[in-house]
Amino acid sequence: MLTVADAGSRIDRRGFLTAGSLGLSGLCLPDLLAAAERQPGAVTGKSVIFLFQQGGPSQFETFDPKPDAIENIRTVDGTIPTSVPGIRFGSTMPQLAQVADKLTIVRSFQTNNAGHNIQPLVSRDTADAFIGSLISYVTGPVHPATGVPTNTVLFPQAVRDDVKKGAARGDLSATGKLGAIHAPFIPGSGGPLQKNMRLNLARDRFEDRRALLSAFDRLQRDFDSSVAARDLGDVRERALGMLLSNRVAEAFDLSREDAATLARYDTSGFASPDGWSRANRGRLGYYDGQAKSIGRLLLLARRLCEAGCGFVTVHADYEGVWDMHADGNNLNMTDGMQAVGKPFDHAVAAFIEDVESRGLQDDILLVCCGEMGRTPKLNPKGGRDHWARLAPLMLYGGGLRDGQVIGSSTADGGEPATENLTPQHLISTILRTAFDIGHLRLIPQMAAVTQLGEHPPIPGLG
Repeated sequence: MLTVADAGSRIDRRGFLTAGSLGLSGLCLPDLLAAAERQPGAVTGKSVIFLFQQGGPSQFETFDPKPDAIENIRTVDGTIPTSVPGIRFGSTMPQLAQVADKLTIVRSFQTNNAGHNIQPLVSRDTADAFIGSLISYVTGPVHPATGVPTNTVLFPQAVRDDVKKGAARGDLSATGKLGAIHAPFIPGSGGPLQKNMRLNLARDRFEDRRALLSAFDRLQRDFDSSVAARDLGDVRERALGMLLSNRVAEAFDLSREDAATLARYDTSGFASPDGWSRANRGRLGYYDGQAKSIGRLLLLARRLCEAGCGFVTVHADYEGVWDMHADGNNLNMTDGMQAVGKPFDHAVAAFIEDVESRGLQDDILLVCCGEMGRTPKLNPKGGRDHWARLAPLMLYGGGLRDGQVIGSSTADGGEPATENLTPQHLISTILRTAFDIGHLRLIPQMAAVTQLGEHPPIPGLG
């Protein structure tokens, strides 16, 4: 955390550790900054936002519609043309259809997974480490210039006080053999972590920098030998500068955005649409939570990337959001796409418009996918069930080639009709966006990450 406690006229050991720890495994801020400079030549400086569509989105009602299929397979509620000639999306994606020329749609992607979990974010394909932890391992846990955590997970509670904690499945803190220091930073609106990222000690207490650094020197002699052996001179100075600048707290502060930007991202109006059937009224909680928060979460993710975060995961925190079985716990496809698809469409389109206006389209890669796709056949109640052999995948930005559809699916939307693209292809694409794999290959201690990045990426993106 970045709280600096007023401990009287002297800075004691406890106060120093509070000022510089970030709450990450007891390491001090200068120590984290030193780690962040380990492999500067291997890092591209690009950021990745992974919008995880928990529950498994339908390929039919999003980016691979089948309007001409037989009735029990056909995309529900029709399709719409896009800005790319000959390409159509599901009818609840009108805003993304308008910017389809800036997207890459993959229609032959399969997750090989039909269960509720957090694959492909964490799996054997990531060496059992969360993808963001792989980024952190190479770049260091915090950005060396701003102190912003390089691996962050955003749940709805980070931007809304009125959204209850959900039941996300899987261990996002998994770091495999990389070490706990590379687990993600997870802020929460009103929680202690976010509150403690503010500089609470009066600025005039820091005016005598020389005396403060002298105090740090005395404290440094008490540290263990592995830390004391390092030359922290410039790093120590920048650590103090970061505390004074309060950049971390500013990055998380949405009130610093102008009113027009906040309004463009706002998705709260999609909560509890009047058209939902009366039978669904009793289970609107997690749908409303997603509708209220997804726009603000993407705005916050953009702000963090601008401040130096290398990997941001936007997570709905509810396993059933895209899980449209039409059973006792989940909406049918028609109501589900109204509840989930429309705010997703609005939020992602707002993000793309915002990133383009800021000239960041080459600097930020957005990945949108879930843990699975949906069955070709509608079930008797109008829902689709879990499906491992085909899933929607959308990418935007990162300097990759856009305005294209990669691969194709069978007529029934159940299998790839072209080369099967898997999480290995996606993970390699993400790592190649964040790193220069050729440079990383020359660093022996980076072998675990290099190996994952050397898998073939999604073809056609270069």
